[in-house]
Amino acid sequence: MKLYTSIGPNPKVVRMFMAERGIELPKEEIDIRGGANRKEPYLSKNPAGQSPALELDDGRFLSEITAICEYLDEKNPGQSLIGRTPEERAETRMWVRRIDLNILEPMANGFRYAEGLKMFQDRIHCIPQAADDLKASGRKWLAKLDGWMAGKQYVCGNRLTLADIMLFVFVEFFGNVGQKLDPELKNIGAWFERMKARPSAAA
Repeated sequence: MKLYTSIGPNPKVVRMFMAERGIELPKEEIDIRGGANRKEPYLSKNPAGQSPALELDDGRFLSEITAICEYLDEKNPGQSLIGRTPEERAETRMWVRRIDLNILEPMANGFRYAEGLKMFQDRIHCIPQAADDLKASGRKWLAKLDGWMAGKQYVCGNRLTLADIMLFVFVEFFGNVGQKLDPELKNIGAWFERMKARPSAAA
């Protein structure tokens, strides 16, 4: 297998997941600033033109970070970051969905439509007038999650999961592009520092 990676939070989610699982794969860096992901030969690998992409041993390709991480989790022995039982896996997927839909996507699009507009305006349909509202929507959900995190070490209680990795990588990214974590979110703040201290955070 081979991972096509780049700058940005999405590829880092996969790299951090792999680091936590002890998975090592050959990597090829894609210049997304230069638009290499939007033309051949990359489009033959991932027609959506997004990063990352995983080349399988049989020559097929996977994209979308949740699909890649779940595939790698199932293919490799060791402590699962999705779950050992149907109940644990369902809980992880529930939180991944909630976090992605209600926090990560609104805040990411808020960035794409504002600070990242120069890079994204010719690549996706951008709505600059929606940027502030999208950021606000994500922040409101992050505040909800802060309340739900009371007394919990990780999003799924005592289990480190893909939900934590996704949230951490994106919150870290947002902090560098004008969407810093609200210091009033004490539970999320403490969780963030715990995640930041993990060796995998440097992936």
